[in-house]
Amino acid sequence: MMQSDLQQLVRYQRVQEIVGDVIRLRASGVALGDMAEVENTDGEMSLARVIGLDRGLASLQVFAGGKGLSTDATVQFLGKPLEVVYSPNILGRIFRGSGEPIDGGPDLKAEPQAKVGGPTVNPVMRVMPTKMIETRVPMIDLFNCLVESQKIPIFSVAGEPHSELLARIGFQADADVLVFGGLGLIFDDYHFFRTAFEQHGVFGRTVMFVNQASDPLVERLLVPDMALAVAEKFAVEEGKRVLVLLTDMTAYADAMKEIGVAQERIPAVRGYMGDLYTQLAQRYEKACDFKGAGSVTILTVTTMPGDDVTHPVPDNTGYITEGQFYLHGGIIDPFGSLSRLKQHVIGKATRDDHSQIMNTMIRFYSEAVEAQRKQAMAFELSPFDQKLLKYGALFRERFMDIRVSMGVIEALDLCWKTLAECFEPDELLMKQNLIDKYFPKQGA
Repeated sequence: MMQSDLQQLVRYQRVQEIVGDVIRLRASGVALGDMAEVENTDGEMSLARVIGLDRGLASLQVFAGGKGLSTDATVQFLGKPLEVVYSPNILGRIFRGSGEPIDGGPDLKAEPQAKVGGPTVNPVMRVMPTKMIETRVPMIDLFNCLVESQKIPIFSVAGEPHSELLARIGFQADADVLVFGGLGLIFDDYHFFRTAFEQHGVFGRTVMFVNQASDPLVERLLVPDMALAVAEKFAVEEGKRVLVLLTDMTAYADAMKEIGVAQERIPAVRGYMGDLYTQLAQRYEKACDFKGAGSVTILTVTTMPGDDVTHPVPDNTGYITEGQFYLHGGIIDPFGSLSRLKQHVIGKATRDDHSQIMNTMIRFYSEAVEAQRKQAMAFELSPFDQKLLKYGALFRERFMDIRVSMGVIEALDLCWKTLAECFEPDELLMKQNLIDKYFPKQGA
């Protein structure tokens, strides 16, 4: 009989300590990450996961929480790590952080299972990213392209429409499969995402893993791993282009902090655990363009408490990811946002004028902001400043509102139209062959 089979026969009834949702007991033959079933004295059952081992003392996070749990509870180890259902039948389904369906759909217990939280991809199997994911959000597609296999966060603050932006990218993005992970969502946000995907016709190719604010904390830590395990399977075995949306990674980090405190671990900066960077990197590094298969692209929301970019969560995230989108005042800030992979697709996966248009539009908008400051301080404005003010107003209206939706070619044409409405061709300081080819002719 295998060790895992023997382990399933062993029951432990000596819970030594209960701290919050963490229980500790002496056990042998247990591995980190193994699952267990906890049966309370009243017959209530709950799953638990081994989160710490110290000289024969195992710490388990109880999914249903430690409230009402007795030290006489029975613990039975299952001898295997957490697994998640994976098959084409999970498309259009919603799961909670424990992996159980919560949408009232058919039972999926007979479907194949995939291991959660495996290692990241061998670098030899990674392909240099060369394809763009078109989101139909001009501030992304034009100025900071989302590239297949990229990992990139949306840095936001409370009150900003980051949920609206993430949902819009989800149902507009050019991807085969959408995997959504909600971390500590209030019910209104969960309902918003579900409704948005249903109304825009993408729910049939979407998988949702949702941990609501009222759900157990440990499930919040499992949602990203489940979402990424499923995404990896779709990419490798089905050859799909998968877009993973996660919100909010600060809630994920806060959950790690709370569990670390329950384990009596020594905190580091601002109460977060010292392995915060490692834990975030293990999830973000799942983004990959697989050789001979599909790809996994990760887009997350990271809220910045107090709009502080030096907060440990956004600060560590910035070292791991390939850029960021700054969401300020309901718009994606063109100056703080960055995509470090955009040079792989601009002018290659898009049109030959993309690079020049991108630089020219941002240059003029920067000058328009300066002209606005001069106007606010009652300085005398030149005729060119007046042109810049007109351009700045058009730029904000046509491109910066996150509700604007247009394809990248349509957006490039609108850029030329906007420039033609405000400036003369010799004021653009662009390559003459591009001006001759794309600048709207008089009366056209």
